Amino acid sequence: MRDVKELMRDQYLRYASYVILDRAIPELADGLKPVQRRILHTLYKIHDGKFHKVANVAGQTMAFHPHGDAAITEALVNIATKGFLLDCQGNFGNIFTGDPSAAARYIETRLSKLAVETMFNPRLTEYVPSYDGRNDEPVILPAKIPLLLMQGTEGIAVGMATRIFPHNFQELIRAEINLIKGRSTRLYPDFPTGGLMDVSDYNDGQGKVRLRCKIEEKNPKTIVIREICPYTTTESVISSIEEAAKKGKIKIESIHDFTAERVEIEISLPRSVYAKDVIDQLYAFTECEVSLTSQMVVISDGNPKETTVSEALAFYAERLKWCLTRELELELSDIKRSIFEKNLERIFIEEKLYQCIEMVAVFEKVYGVLAEAFEPYHSQLLRPPVKEDFDLLLKIPIRRIAKFDLDKNREECRALEDKEAITLRSLSDIPQYAIQYLEGILKRYGPDFSRKTAIQDLEIVDKREMERKEIEVGVDREHGYIGTKVPGSERLACTNLDRLLVLLSDGTYRVLNITDRVYVAKAGVTIAYCGVADKQQILTCCYRNTNTGLSFCKRFVVKQYILDREYAFIPEGTELLLVSTQASPLLVQLVPKQRQRLSALEVKPEAFPVRGVAAHGIRLSPRPVIAIQQ
Repeated sequence: MRDVKELMRDQYLRYASYVILDRAIPELADGLKPVQRRILHTLYKIHDGKFHKVANVAGQTMAFHPHGDAAITEALVNIATKGFLLDCQGNFGNIFTGDPSAAARYIETRLSKLAVETMFNPRLTEYVPSYDGRNDEPVILPAKIPLLLMQGTEGIAVGMATRIFPHNFQELIRAEINLIKGRSTRLYPDFPTGGLMDVSDYNDGQGKVRLRCKIEEKNPKTIVIREICPYTTTESVISSIEEAAKKGKIKIESIHDFTAERVEIEISLPRSVYAKDVIDQLYAFTECEVSLTSQMVVISDGNPKETTVSEALAFYAERLKWCLTRELELELSDIKRSIFEKNLERIFIEEKLYQCIEMVAVFEKVYGVLAEAFEPYHSQLLRPPVKEDFDLLLKIPIRRIAKFDLDKNREECRALEDKEAITLRSLSDIPQYAIQYLEGILKRYGPDFSRKTAIQDLEIVDKREMERKEIEVGVDREHGYIGTKVPGSERLACTNLDRLLVLLSDGTYRVLNITDRVYVAKAGVTIAYCGVADKQQILTCCYRNTNTGLSFCKRFVVKQYILDREYAFIPEGTELLLVSTQASPLLVQLVPKQRQRLSALEVKPEAFPVRGVAAHGIRLSPRPVIAIQQ
């Protein structure tokens, strides 16, 4: 049994680690989950500027991804609907209506220009063997844009989850530029469905946002929803409105969905109901308003980590500078190599060094002869030539030697030297080069990604206040009935959200919800008091001990209770004389006694302290009491 427990613990830890690192949580560096990275890698391998069938892409991605084509297709469609990395052709579904995409064999895709320009560089990419060892796949793509914050993502792993909201492309790039310049900036989400958003509690990606549909008042009797909240669809919004109407929260006459490329849900209102009154009800009781919580959990250095928008953006700024530095260093190395080869070729042909190997009988000695021939020209080269360089020279055809253009060679060398100087200048000031790079990206692609979600301070709608209605409750003290449909002259004005406090003549009380009709008394017991259960309402109570005849008075407030549970408010063995909420004086009538002129007392209720409902009262008089009036 012990071995089984250890085996289960080991296997579960393996499974949990796999789900966290290889499925659900995105990598901070490139903002991708493994399946997304493998899809993009496949598309880059087959990229030729033309569209590819999604079914074909999914099939080729299976060489890297150890799961079925359905999961790959779903992930590809998800990337495509974000609108940044893939160009689409065909029906990829509708984010507004929730309609799914067409089958993978009918839709096509390819990498967007933005993706090709910013996401790939094989020379900066580390590769590892795929799950079956037949291919190599990238560990992390060298992304030069903050893709994680651009696209947003969701994922549920073992013991953790992530929800990162998408942000506006233009604002992200400008924020990254400001960060490199040493300026502070703030970023807020931007959802493709649009709508209105309150970001007062966003807390740099560790809080929440409130979102509302964009609702227009077409006329006093017609409302049109133009934009919906994220993670909802027109179908779910309509369902929530119909459900609220069934419950009596709102009143509508009809609702129609005219959504196509843009959202358009038209709501017609009945008589005596107007648009200005219904809009707040839609926000209060339907999916026209939602609250979303952000939880930024990512994989960083092989471990899950909770981060913020500012921390992630700072990381991307540093990573961009690293990527650009490495690209410039590789470009500089290529330029120097090209200059070296052109000078080597020029010297070889211009100085006719090829003639020195014409009489060499043994091929192995050619390298030594060439090395000796080039010794006087080492000062014109970046380094002394080696065997691999001589192999390039020996491959030059005779026709090329005969038609060698010395002026063209020198012109090309000068162009390369100018390019080298520009590259060295860029390397000397990487921050400025990074800013120029980002400004170029913003200029080329920024106009395609304007903000869709408007930021506003949204006033909180009080749902309880919206539901509040004035009603009357009938009280039948004699028969013990209370309710909205109980007839009688005693009517209690209250609201449908109130609760009723009922005190009975036997000294017990209950707190009840308001219903049509409910029996609250018992045999031989009547209703002594009925009112709204207000935790600040002071009640005055007088009762008499049935054994001694002495009477007591107390004031109390009912603050704590459980609905429909019976409690006692006077001690056992006593009878109730009076319950009142009034502050007027009490007239206490005493039992007549010989030689006693005083037959009544006037007592002011405020003379008694307010105590708990279970506390004993204070004696009114040492003489027995006949009755108490107020």
